[in-house]
Amino acid sequence: MLEDLSPLIAATTRWLTSAYPATGGALASALCEVQARQAVTAAAWLRYPTPMDAALVGMAGAGGSARLDWITGADGIEQDSQAYAWRTWVDEVVASWAVCLLTEPGLAERAVATLTDSGHPVAAFVEFRRLLAPDDRDARAAALLRHPDLTAPVASLHRTQLLDHLTPGTSLAA
Repeated sequence: MLEDLSPLIAATTRWLTSAYPATGGALASALCEVQARQAVTAAAWLRYPTPMDAALVGMAGAGGSARLDWITGADGIEQDSQAYAWRTWVDEVVASWAVCLLTEPGLAERAVATLTDSGHPVAAFVEFRRLLAPDDRDARAAALLRHPDLTAPVASLHRTQLLDHLTPGTSLAA
């Protein structure tokens, strides 16, 4: 059984950092990627909380980046299918939730608290510092990724679903 969400997390992180690139060189790119990866990881764990959920997305696939590409205007770019096969692992809902977490600090805190309280096997051991408390360097590096106006089209896709998911009294597996 596939319980590993790493292909989905890697592809969705790559899509986010391609759509909203870092500004300021190699260090900025690394800091931006870490922030995106932390947000995508939290979103993926919320979206697929059980080993069965992870196995199902591993078998069925994540859905791909086509709609996200269209929303951000990247759909008209000529793409070699071999070079962009990773886009099939992009999860639209996870990308939307991750953007919500990156642009709304209070929501990010609720999401990480939900993961920690859920008993997720590794959530208690993962530090989400760059997501929850970015320093000035982090904020500059991910200025585009954390800009609520620029990311609004992606965030609005599934924000309501994330809010419902994080509402107290609802099941994490719902």
